[in-house]
Amino acid sequence: MKPTDYDLVIIGGGPAGLTAAIYAARARLKVVILEKSAPGGQILVTDWLENYPGFPEGLTGADLVEKMTAQARRFGAEIETSQVMSLDAEGPVKRLTLEDREITAKAVIICTGASPRKLGVPGEIEFYGKGISTCATCDAPFYRNSVVAAVGGGDTAVQESLFLSRFAKKVYLIHRRNQLRATRILQERASENDKIEIIWDSVVTKVNGTDAGVNGITVKNVKTGETRDLAVDGCFMWVGILPNTSFLKDAVTLDKGGFIVVNERMETSVPGVYAAGDIRNTPLRQVATAVGDAAIAAFEAAAYIEAME
Repeated sequence: MKPTDYDLVIIGGGPAGLTAAIYAARARLKVVILEKSAPGGQILVTDWLENYPGFPEGLTGADLVEKMTAQARRFGAEIETSQVMSLDAEGPVKRLTLEDREITAKAVIICTGASPRKLGVPGEIEFYGKGISTCATCDAPFYRNSVVAAVGGGDTAVQESLFLSRFAKKVYLIHRRNQLRATRILQERASENDKIEIIWDSVVTKVNGTDAGVNGITVKNVKTGETRDLAVDGCFMWVGILPNTSFLKDAVTLDKGGFIVVNERMETSVPGVYAAGDIRNTPLRQVATAVGDAAIAAFEAAAYIEAME
């Protein structure tokens, strides 16, 4: 086989990608992480991790990323800021087209994660970054002593609403059902928080504002059809995620939601291509599960490469 640029290319530098690099580099593979922005992914905007093993007092997402990045580099992994435009995974040599060149590898691990889903309502695009946000950790300090809305009912929505309540004087948590989907402990914290008012059975139908930014939202009760306007200074949205798989096209098999289908060995439909973390079809998207996925993927990739040689 013609020599490749790398033994292993890891696409995405979040917790999964960094973990895969640590394991692969320790296995003495020539490995590179390709990350289109900064190592860490969405965990960079996570205010506090209190359920990641080994840190009883918790730590920030940025702190964890810094430690993982240093660890990967210590074992010899390369980290490059570059975006993968396409992947040709057919055959023993995997070809990745970047913005400025093409590189090759014997194996690939895809760790590109997922991005927040949009509501698709009037005003959402217009006011994104001008009162609409998907990151309380990033933007909550701008809403000190203000009234804000939060949309969603899962773990992220409730956790971020709790964080918002540290700054805002009031948080409207809007959920389309009559019960939150978040874990019980988060539900309890939200219900006990005097600053959080949960608006049940309701959806946001419009974001209102001026040139200065958001000044309100229109909310509709899905059971009664009644609508009302809420005066808010900002609106935070957490209504699901979309997989970052557009660059793959038909390179590997995806499920109906666009997530990569893998088996228990993190193998995709194509030999030598693996997936780990939020990008795959998984029942839980947490740092701990991403790390576990990546360890398996890197172990299997190393075995695959060894068998090739």
